[in-house]
This record gives sequence, structure tokens and C-alpha cells, in this order.
Amino acid sequence: MDSIEKLSSIFEKFPGIGPRQAGRFVQFLLRSSQRTRAELAAAIESLSAAVHQCLECMRYHSGKRAICSICENLERDSTLLAVVANDTDLLAIERSGTYRGKYFVFGGTVSLASEVLSGLRLRELIAYVPKLAKGGLKEIILAFPANPEGDATSIRLKEELESLAKGHSLRVTSLGRGLSTGSEIEYADPDTIKSALDSRR
Repeated sequence: MDSIEKLSSIFEKFPGIGPRQAGRFVQFLLRSSQRTRAELAAAIESLSAAVHQCLECMRYHSGKRAICSICENLERDSTLLAVVANDTDLLAIERSGTYRGKYFVFGGTVSLASEVLSGLRLRELIAYVPKLAKGGLKEIILAFPANPEGDATSIRLKEELESLAKGHSLRVTSLGRGLSTGSEIEYADPDTIKSALDSRR
């Protein structure tokens, strides 16, 4: 496999990228200057050294501390915890400016093919909730996409968190249908996210 084919096959592994788009990426890089390619290579190389996973919410961040700036912020509403599928959903909710609570990045959604939670952060979430409950947590918001996988994940998590929620007198809610069926949170506009948060149940 030559360099062009190898790079195309790497791009095809990206979410939502097919062979045609992967080929366009490679062609763009071939037309770009050596400096642009070097900057991209350096940025990728620096990810390991510059980016860390927050020990609390599990999101990736580029700060020098083990805890990210959101988790460190004492002005965040400690009564709310939004459980999201991935970092891009967290960033979309943050950009909407409608939510000021804490987060936990679950690491994906349940696959309908297997309905198992392997590879997802259920154990970490269950360990994190009691710590937040001591700090005043009152509600866990399951903020997953409005699609079958997101719905299945919310249902499964409500079951898994039931006894823990009862023990700490916590509400477990899901986003309302401000998000239309099939919607991905990362593509939703701020008003839609606000509506989904306001109508959670």
C-alpha cells in the first residue's frame, strides 16, 4: 500500500467519512504547502503530550492540570449533572449558554446490536455520582441524542442508576423533545438545546 492509499485508509476510519471524502482530504493535503502538512503533523503529534482526560468528567482538555476548567469552576451549578455521549455533545451544550451544571462524558451510546455497556464509562459514572451527591447534586440529566441508540442508553442508565439515585434522593431525567427525533446534539442550535433542557422529564 502506497502513502496515498495508506493515508486514505486512515481518514476512512474517522466517523462519517467514506472513501470519497477520505480521498478528497488526501488530495487537499497533496495540494497544500509543505508547511501546512508539517503543521498538521505537528498538531497530531502534540495531542499525546498536550491533551489530557479530566479525572472527573472524563472529557479531553488541553490544560496542564488533571482536572479540567469546567470541573474546577466553583461557579458551576453543583446540583446538576449532565451525562453526555461524547466531548462534542458537551461542547455543543456549553456553546448554547443554557446550562451551567457539571458534566460526565459517558464515552458513547449503547449499540442496539449488542445492548451491552462494554467500552462505556458506567463504572466511572457510578463512582462519580456519590462524590457529587456530597457536594449537593440533586439531578442527573441524561443528555443523549434523540435517536434509537440515545434512547436505549437513557433507558439502560435509568435502570443502572435507580438504586443509587434513591439512596441519594436524586432525580434522573432525560432531555425533552426540543430535539427532533434523529437529532444529534452536536449539530443542534442553542435554542433547540435550551428547549430540550427546559422540557426534560
